[in-house]
Amino acid sequence: PGEVDRAAGTVARAGNLPDWAGAFPLATALGEELGVRVALGNDVRVAVEAERLLGAGRTYRSFLGVWWGTGIGGAVVIDGKLWLGRGSAGELGHVVVRMDGAPCPCGRKGCLEAYAGRAAMERRARRAEAKGAKTELFELMRKHKRDRLTSGVWASALVRGDQLAARLIDRAVEALGAGVGSAINLLDLDAVVIGGGLGTRFGVPGAERIAAAMQPHLFVSDRPPAVVLSELDDAGGALGAALLVA
Repeated sequence: PGEVDRAAGTVARAGNLPDWAGAFPLATALGEELGVRVALGNDVRVAVEAERLLGAGRTYRSFLGVWWGTGIGGAVVIDGKLWLGRGSAGELGHVVVRMDGAPCPCGRKGCLEAYAGRAAMERRARRAEAKGAKTELFELMRKHKRDRLTSGVWASALVRGDQLAARLIDRAVEALGAGVGSAINLLDLDAVVIGGGLGTRFGVPGAERIAAAMQPHLFVSDRPPAVVLSELDDAGGALGAALLVA
C-alpha cells in the first residue's frame, strides 16, 4: 500500500503501515535479501489489474475498483487500460466526503478512508467503548485470537446484533456511497468492482448496499453503473503481482 514508483523501486506515503512516511527503496532492499529481481506495484492497483484480465472486470471497458479493507483503495480502468495518471491515480480513499471532517491516517481531514477504512473504524470503536458504549467487538477479537478488528470480527459482531458495529458499518457504507458516486459523476464508468477484506467478507449484499448508498449521489441517476463483487477474492493481489513480471 502507498505510492509506488516502479522505475525507482520505491514505496512512499504508506499511511497504514507503522512509521512509514518517506520514500523507501523496497525493491533494492528485498532484492538484496532474496537474491532475485523484485518488481513493485501498489496493492490495490495490481489486484484491479488482475480483475481486469481474469476476474469481474474482464467484460467492462471501464470500471472503478473499490477495495474496502484496512483503508480504502481504488484504481481506475479506462478504455481497457489501467489509468495511472502521473503515478498516483485512483486514490479513492482520499476523496473528501466531508469538509473539515474526521482525521485520516494520511494527515488530512474528511477523507473517505477516515469514515470507511477498517483501521479508522476500529479507532472510533475503541473511543466509543472507552466512553461507555456497549459492544462485543473487542470480546470477539480476543475470542478469535486477533490483535485488531478484522473483517471476520466485524461480520461476527453484526450477526450477534452488535449495535455499535452496525452503526459504524452503516456510516462506512454511507461514506462509500458518496465517494464512489462522486467518482462515477466525474468519469462515467461502466462498472464498480468491490473487493478488499471487508468488501469480500460482506459479499454481494454488501456490494448491493454500496450501490444503494451511491444512487442518491449520482448526477445521471437513471443510468447507474453495474456494481459487482470481485471474482478473485484474496488471490487477486497475488495474481496481479505475478502479472507485473508476466
